[in-house]
Amino acid sequence: MTKIDRYMFRQLGVSLLAVTVGLAALVWLTQSLRFIELVLDRGLSLAVFIELTGLLLPSFFAVILPITTFVVTLFTYVRLNADRELVVMRAAGLSDWRLARPALLVAGIATALGLFMQLWLVPVSHAAFRAWQFEIRNEMAAILLQEGVFSSLGDTLTVYARQRAADGTLRGILVHDMREPGTPVTIMAQEGRLVSGPSGPRVTLLNGVRQQMEPATATRPARLSVLSFAENSVDLASGSNSPAETARNRDSRERFVGELLRPDPAENLPERDIRKFRAEGHQRLSSPFTALSFAMVGLATALASGFRRHGDWRPAALGVTMVVVLLALGLAVGNLAARNNAAIPLIWVHALAPALLAAWVLSGSPGLPRRRPDMAEG
Repeated sequence: MTKIDRYMFRQLGVSLLAVTVGLAALVWLTQSLRFIELVLDRGLSLAVFIELTGLLLPSFFAVILPITTFVVTLFTYVRLNADRELVVMRAAGLSDWRLARPALLVAGIATALGLFMQLWLVPVSHAAFRAWQFEIRNEMAAILLQEGVFSSLGDTLTVYARQRAADGTLRGILVHDMREPGTPVTIMAQEGRLVSGPSGPRVTLLNGVRQQMEPATATRPARLSVLSFAENSVDLASGSNSPAETARNRDSRERFVGELLRPDPAENLPERDIRKFRAEGHQRLSSPFTALSFAMVGLATALASGFRRHGDWRPAALGVTMVVVLLALGLAVGNLAARNNAAIPLIWVHALAPALLAAWVLSGSPGLPRRRPDMAEG
């Protein structure tokens, strides 16, 4: 690399690092607010909250890296043009492709990082996030049970304990269970003890009363059934008492590309999910190349414009508009391919066609007039 290459590469690299980290931190902050209740309402430590939400960062980086690569490339070259640095470099005999070399190197690094994240880091981190989230909501229900607080363990189970001893003994217990539709159950017991079961934590209740509303039938009206017991057991895992139903399903983001393109027949996935997974697999493979395509769009708009003494906002506006349109088209193409896999080639056209068109512009755009620097324009 020449001194000019190193100079431009340093500006592009530092800017890309700062913008990407800053934007990822902003997205992480906004998205992590969804999990703040785990700290405020359920007693998890701040360290656990940061570790849990930090597992989302690879997904954020994979999404925003192509965008920040474009933004940094476009505005760095627009600034160099406004500061007359590109004018001097062109006067020294450097072509547009020669000027674009540092940006293409940065975009190549961004593409390689995107491939690494999409092929390995994103599924690994998202799988760890989902597993930890599942454990918190189900197997850690006993930990989330707080003394003197009505604790909601899922949407259908509420538990209250007046006192909780250090050994796990509970006193003054109330359980409201709505996991069976139409037959809510309320249990009150003098004391109980938390134990581990095959489907998650359970609480063994001693000396209590079980009240259950039985629905009306053709021969009798609805009635309240009251049962006194010496010992009873309640599963605290949210959802149902069945271990099979508490099993966690893996979504597309925690599967590797090979699993998305060739789903395991043993899973008996519906055809709709298979189509969605195949489209997701091709999007994961193609999306890193949008970093290179978007960077070349920024280069084409910045380098194809001439010099204006008082600056020119039009290249930046044109480049931003084109990338916004490309992002919207990417969403539309992804949704179309998920419904109909025959549209999967459009995913690759969307990822690669902008780069080919930008390369045509940088090569001189045969047949199109090229604007010359206007040194006298005031």
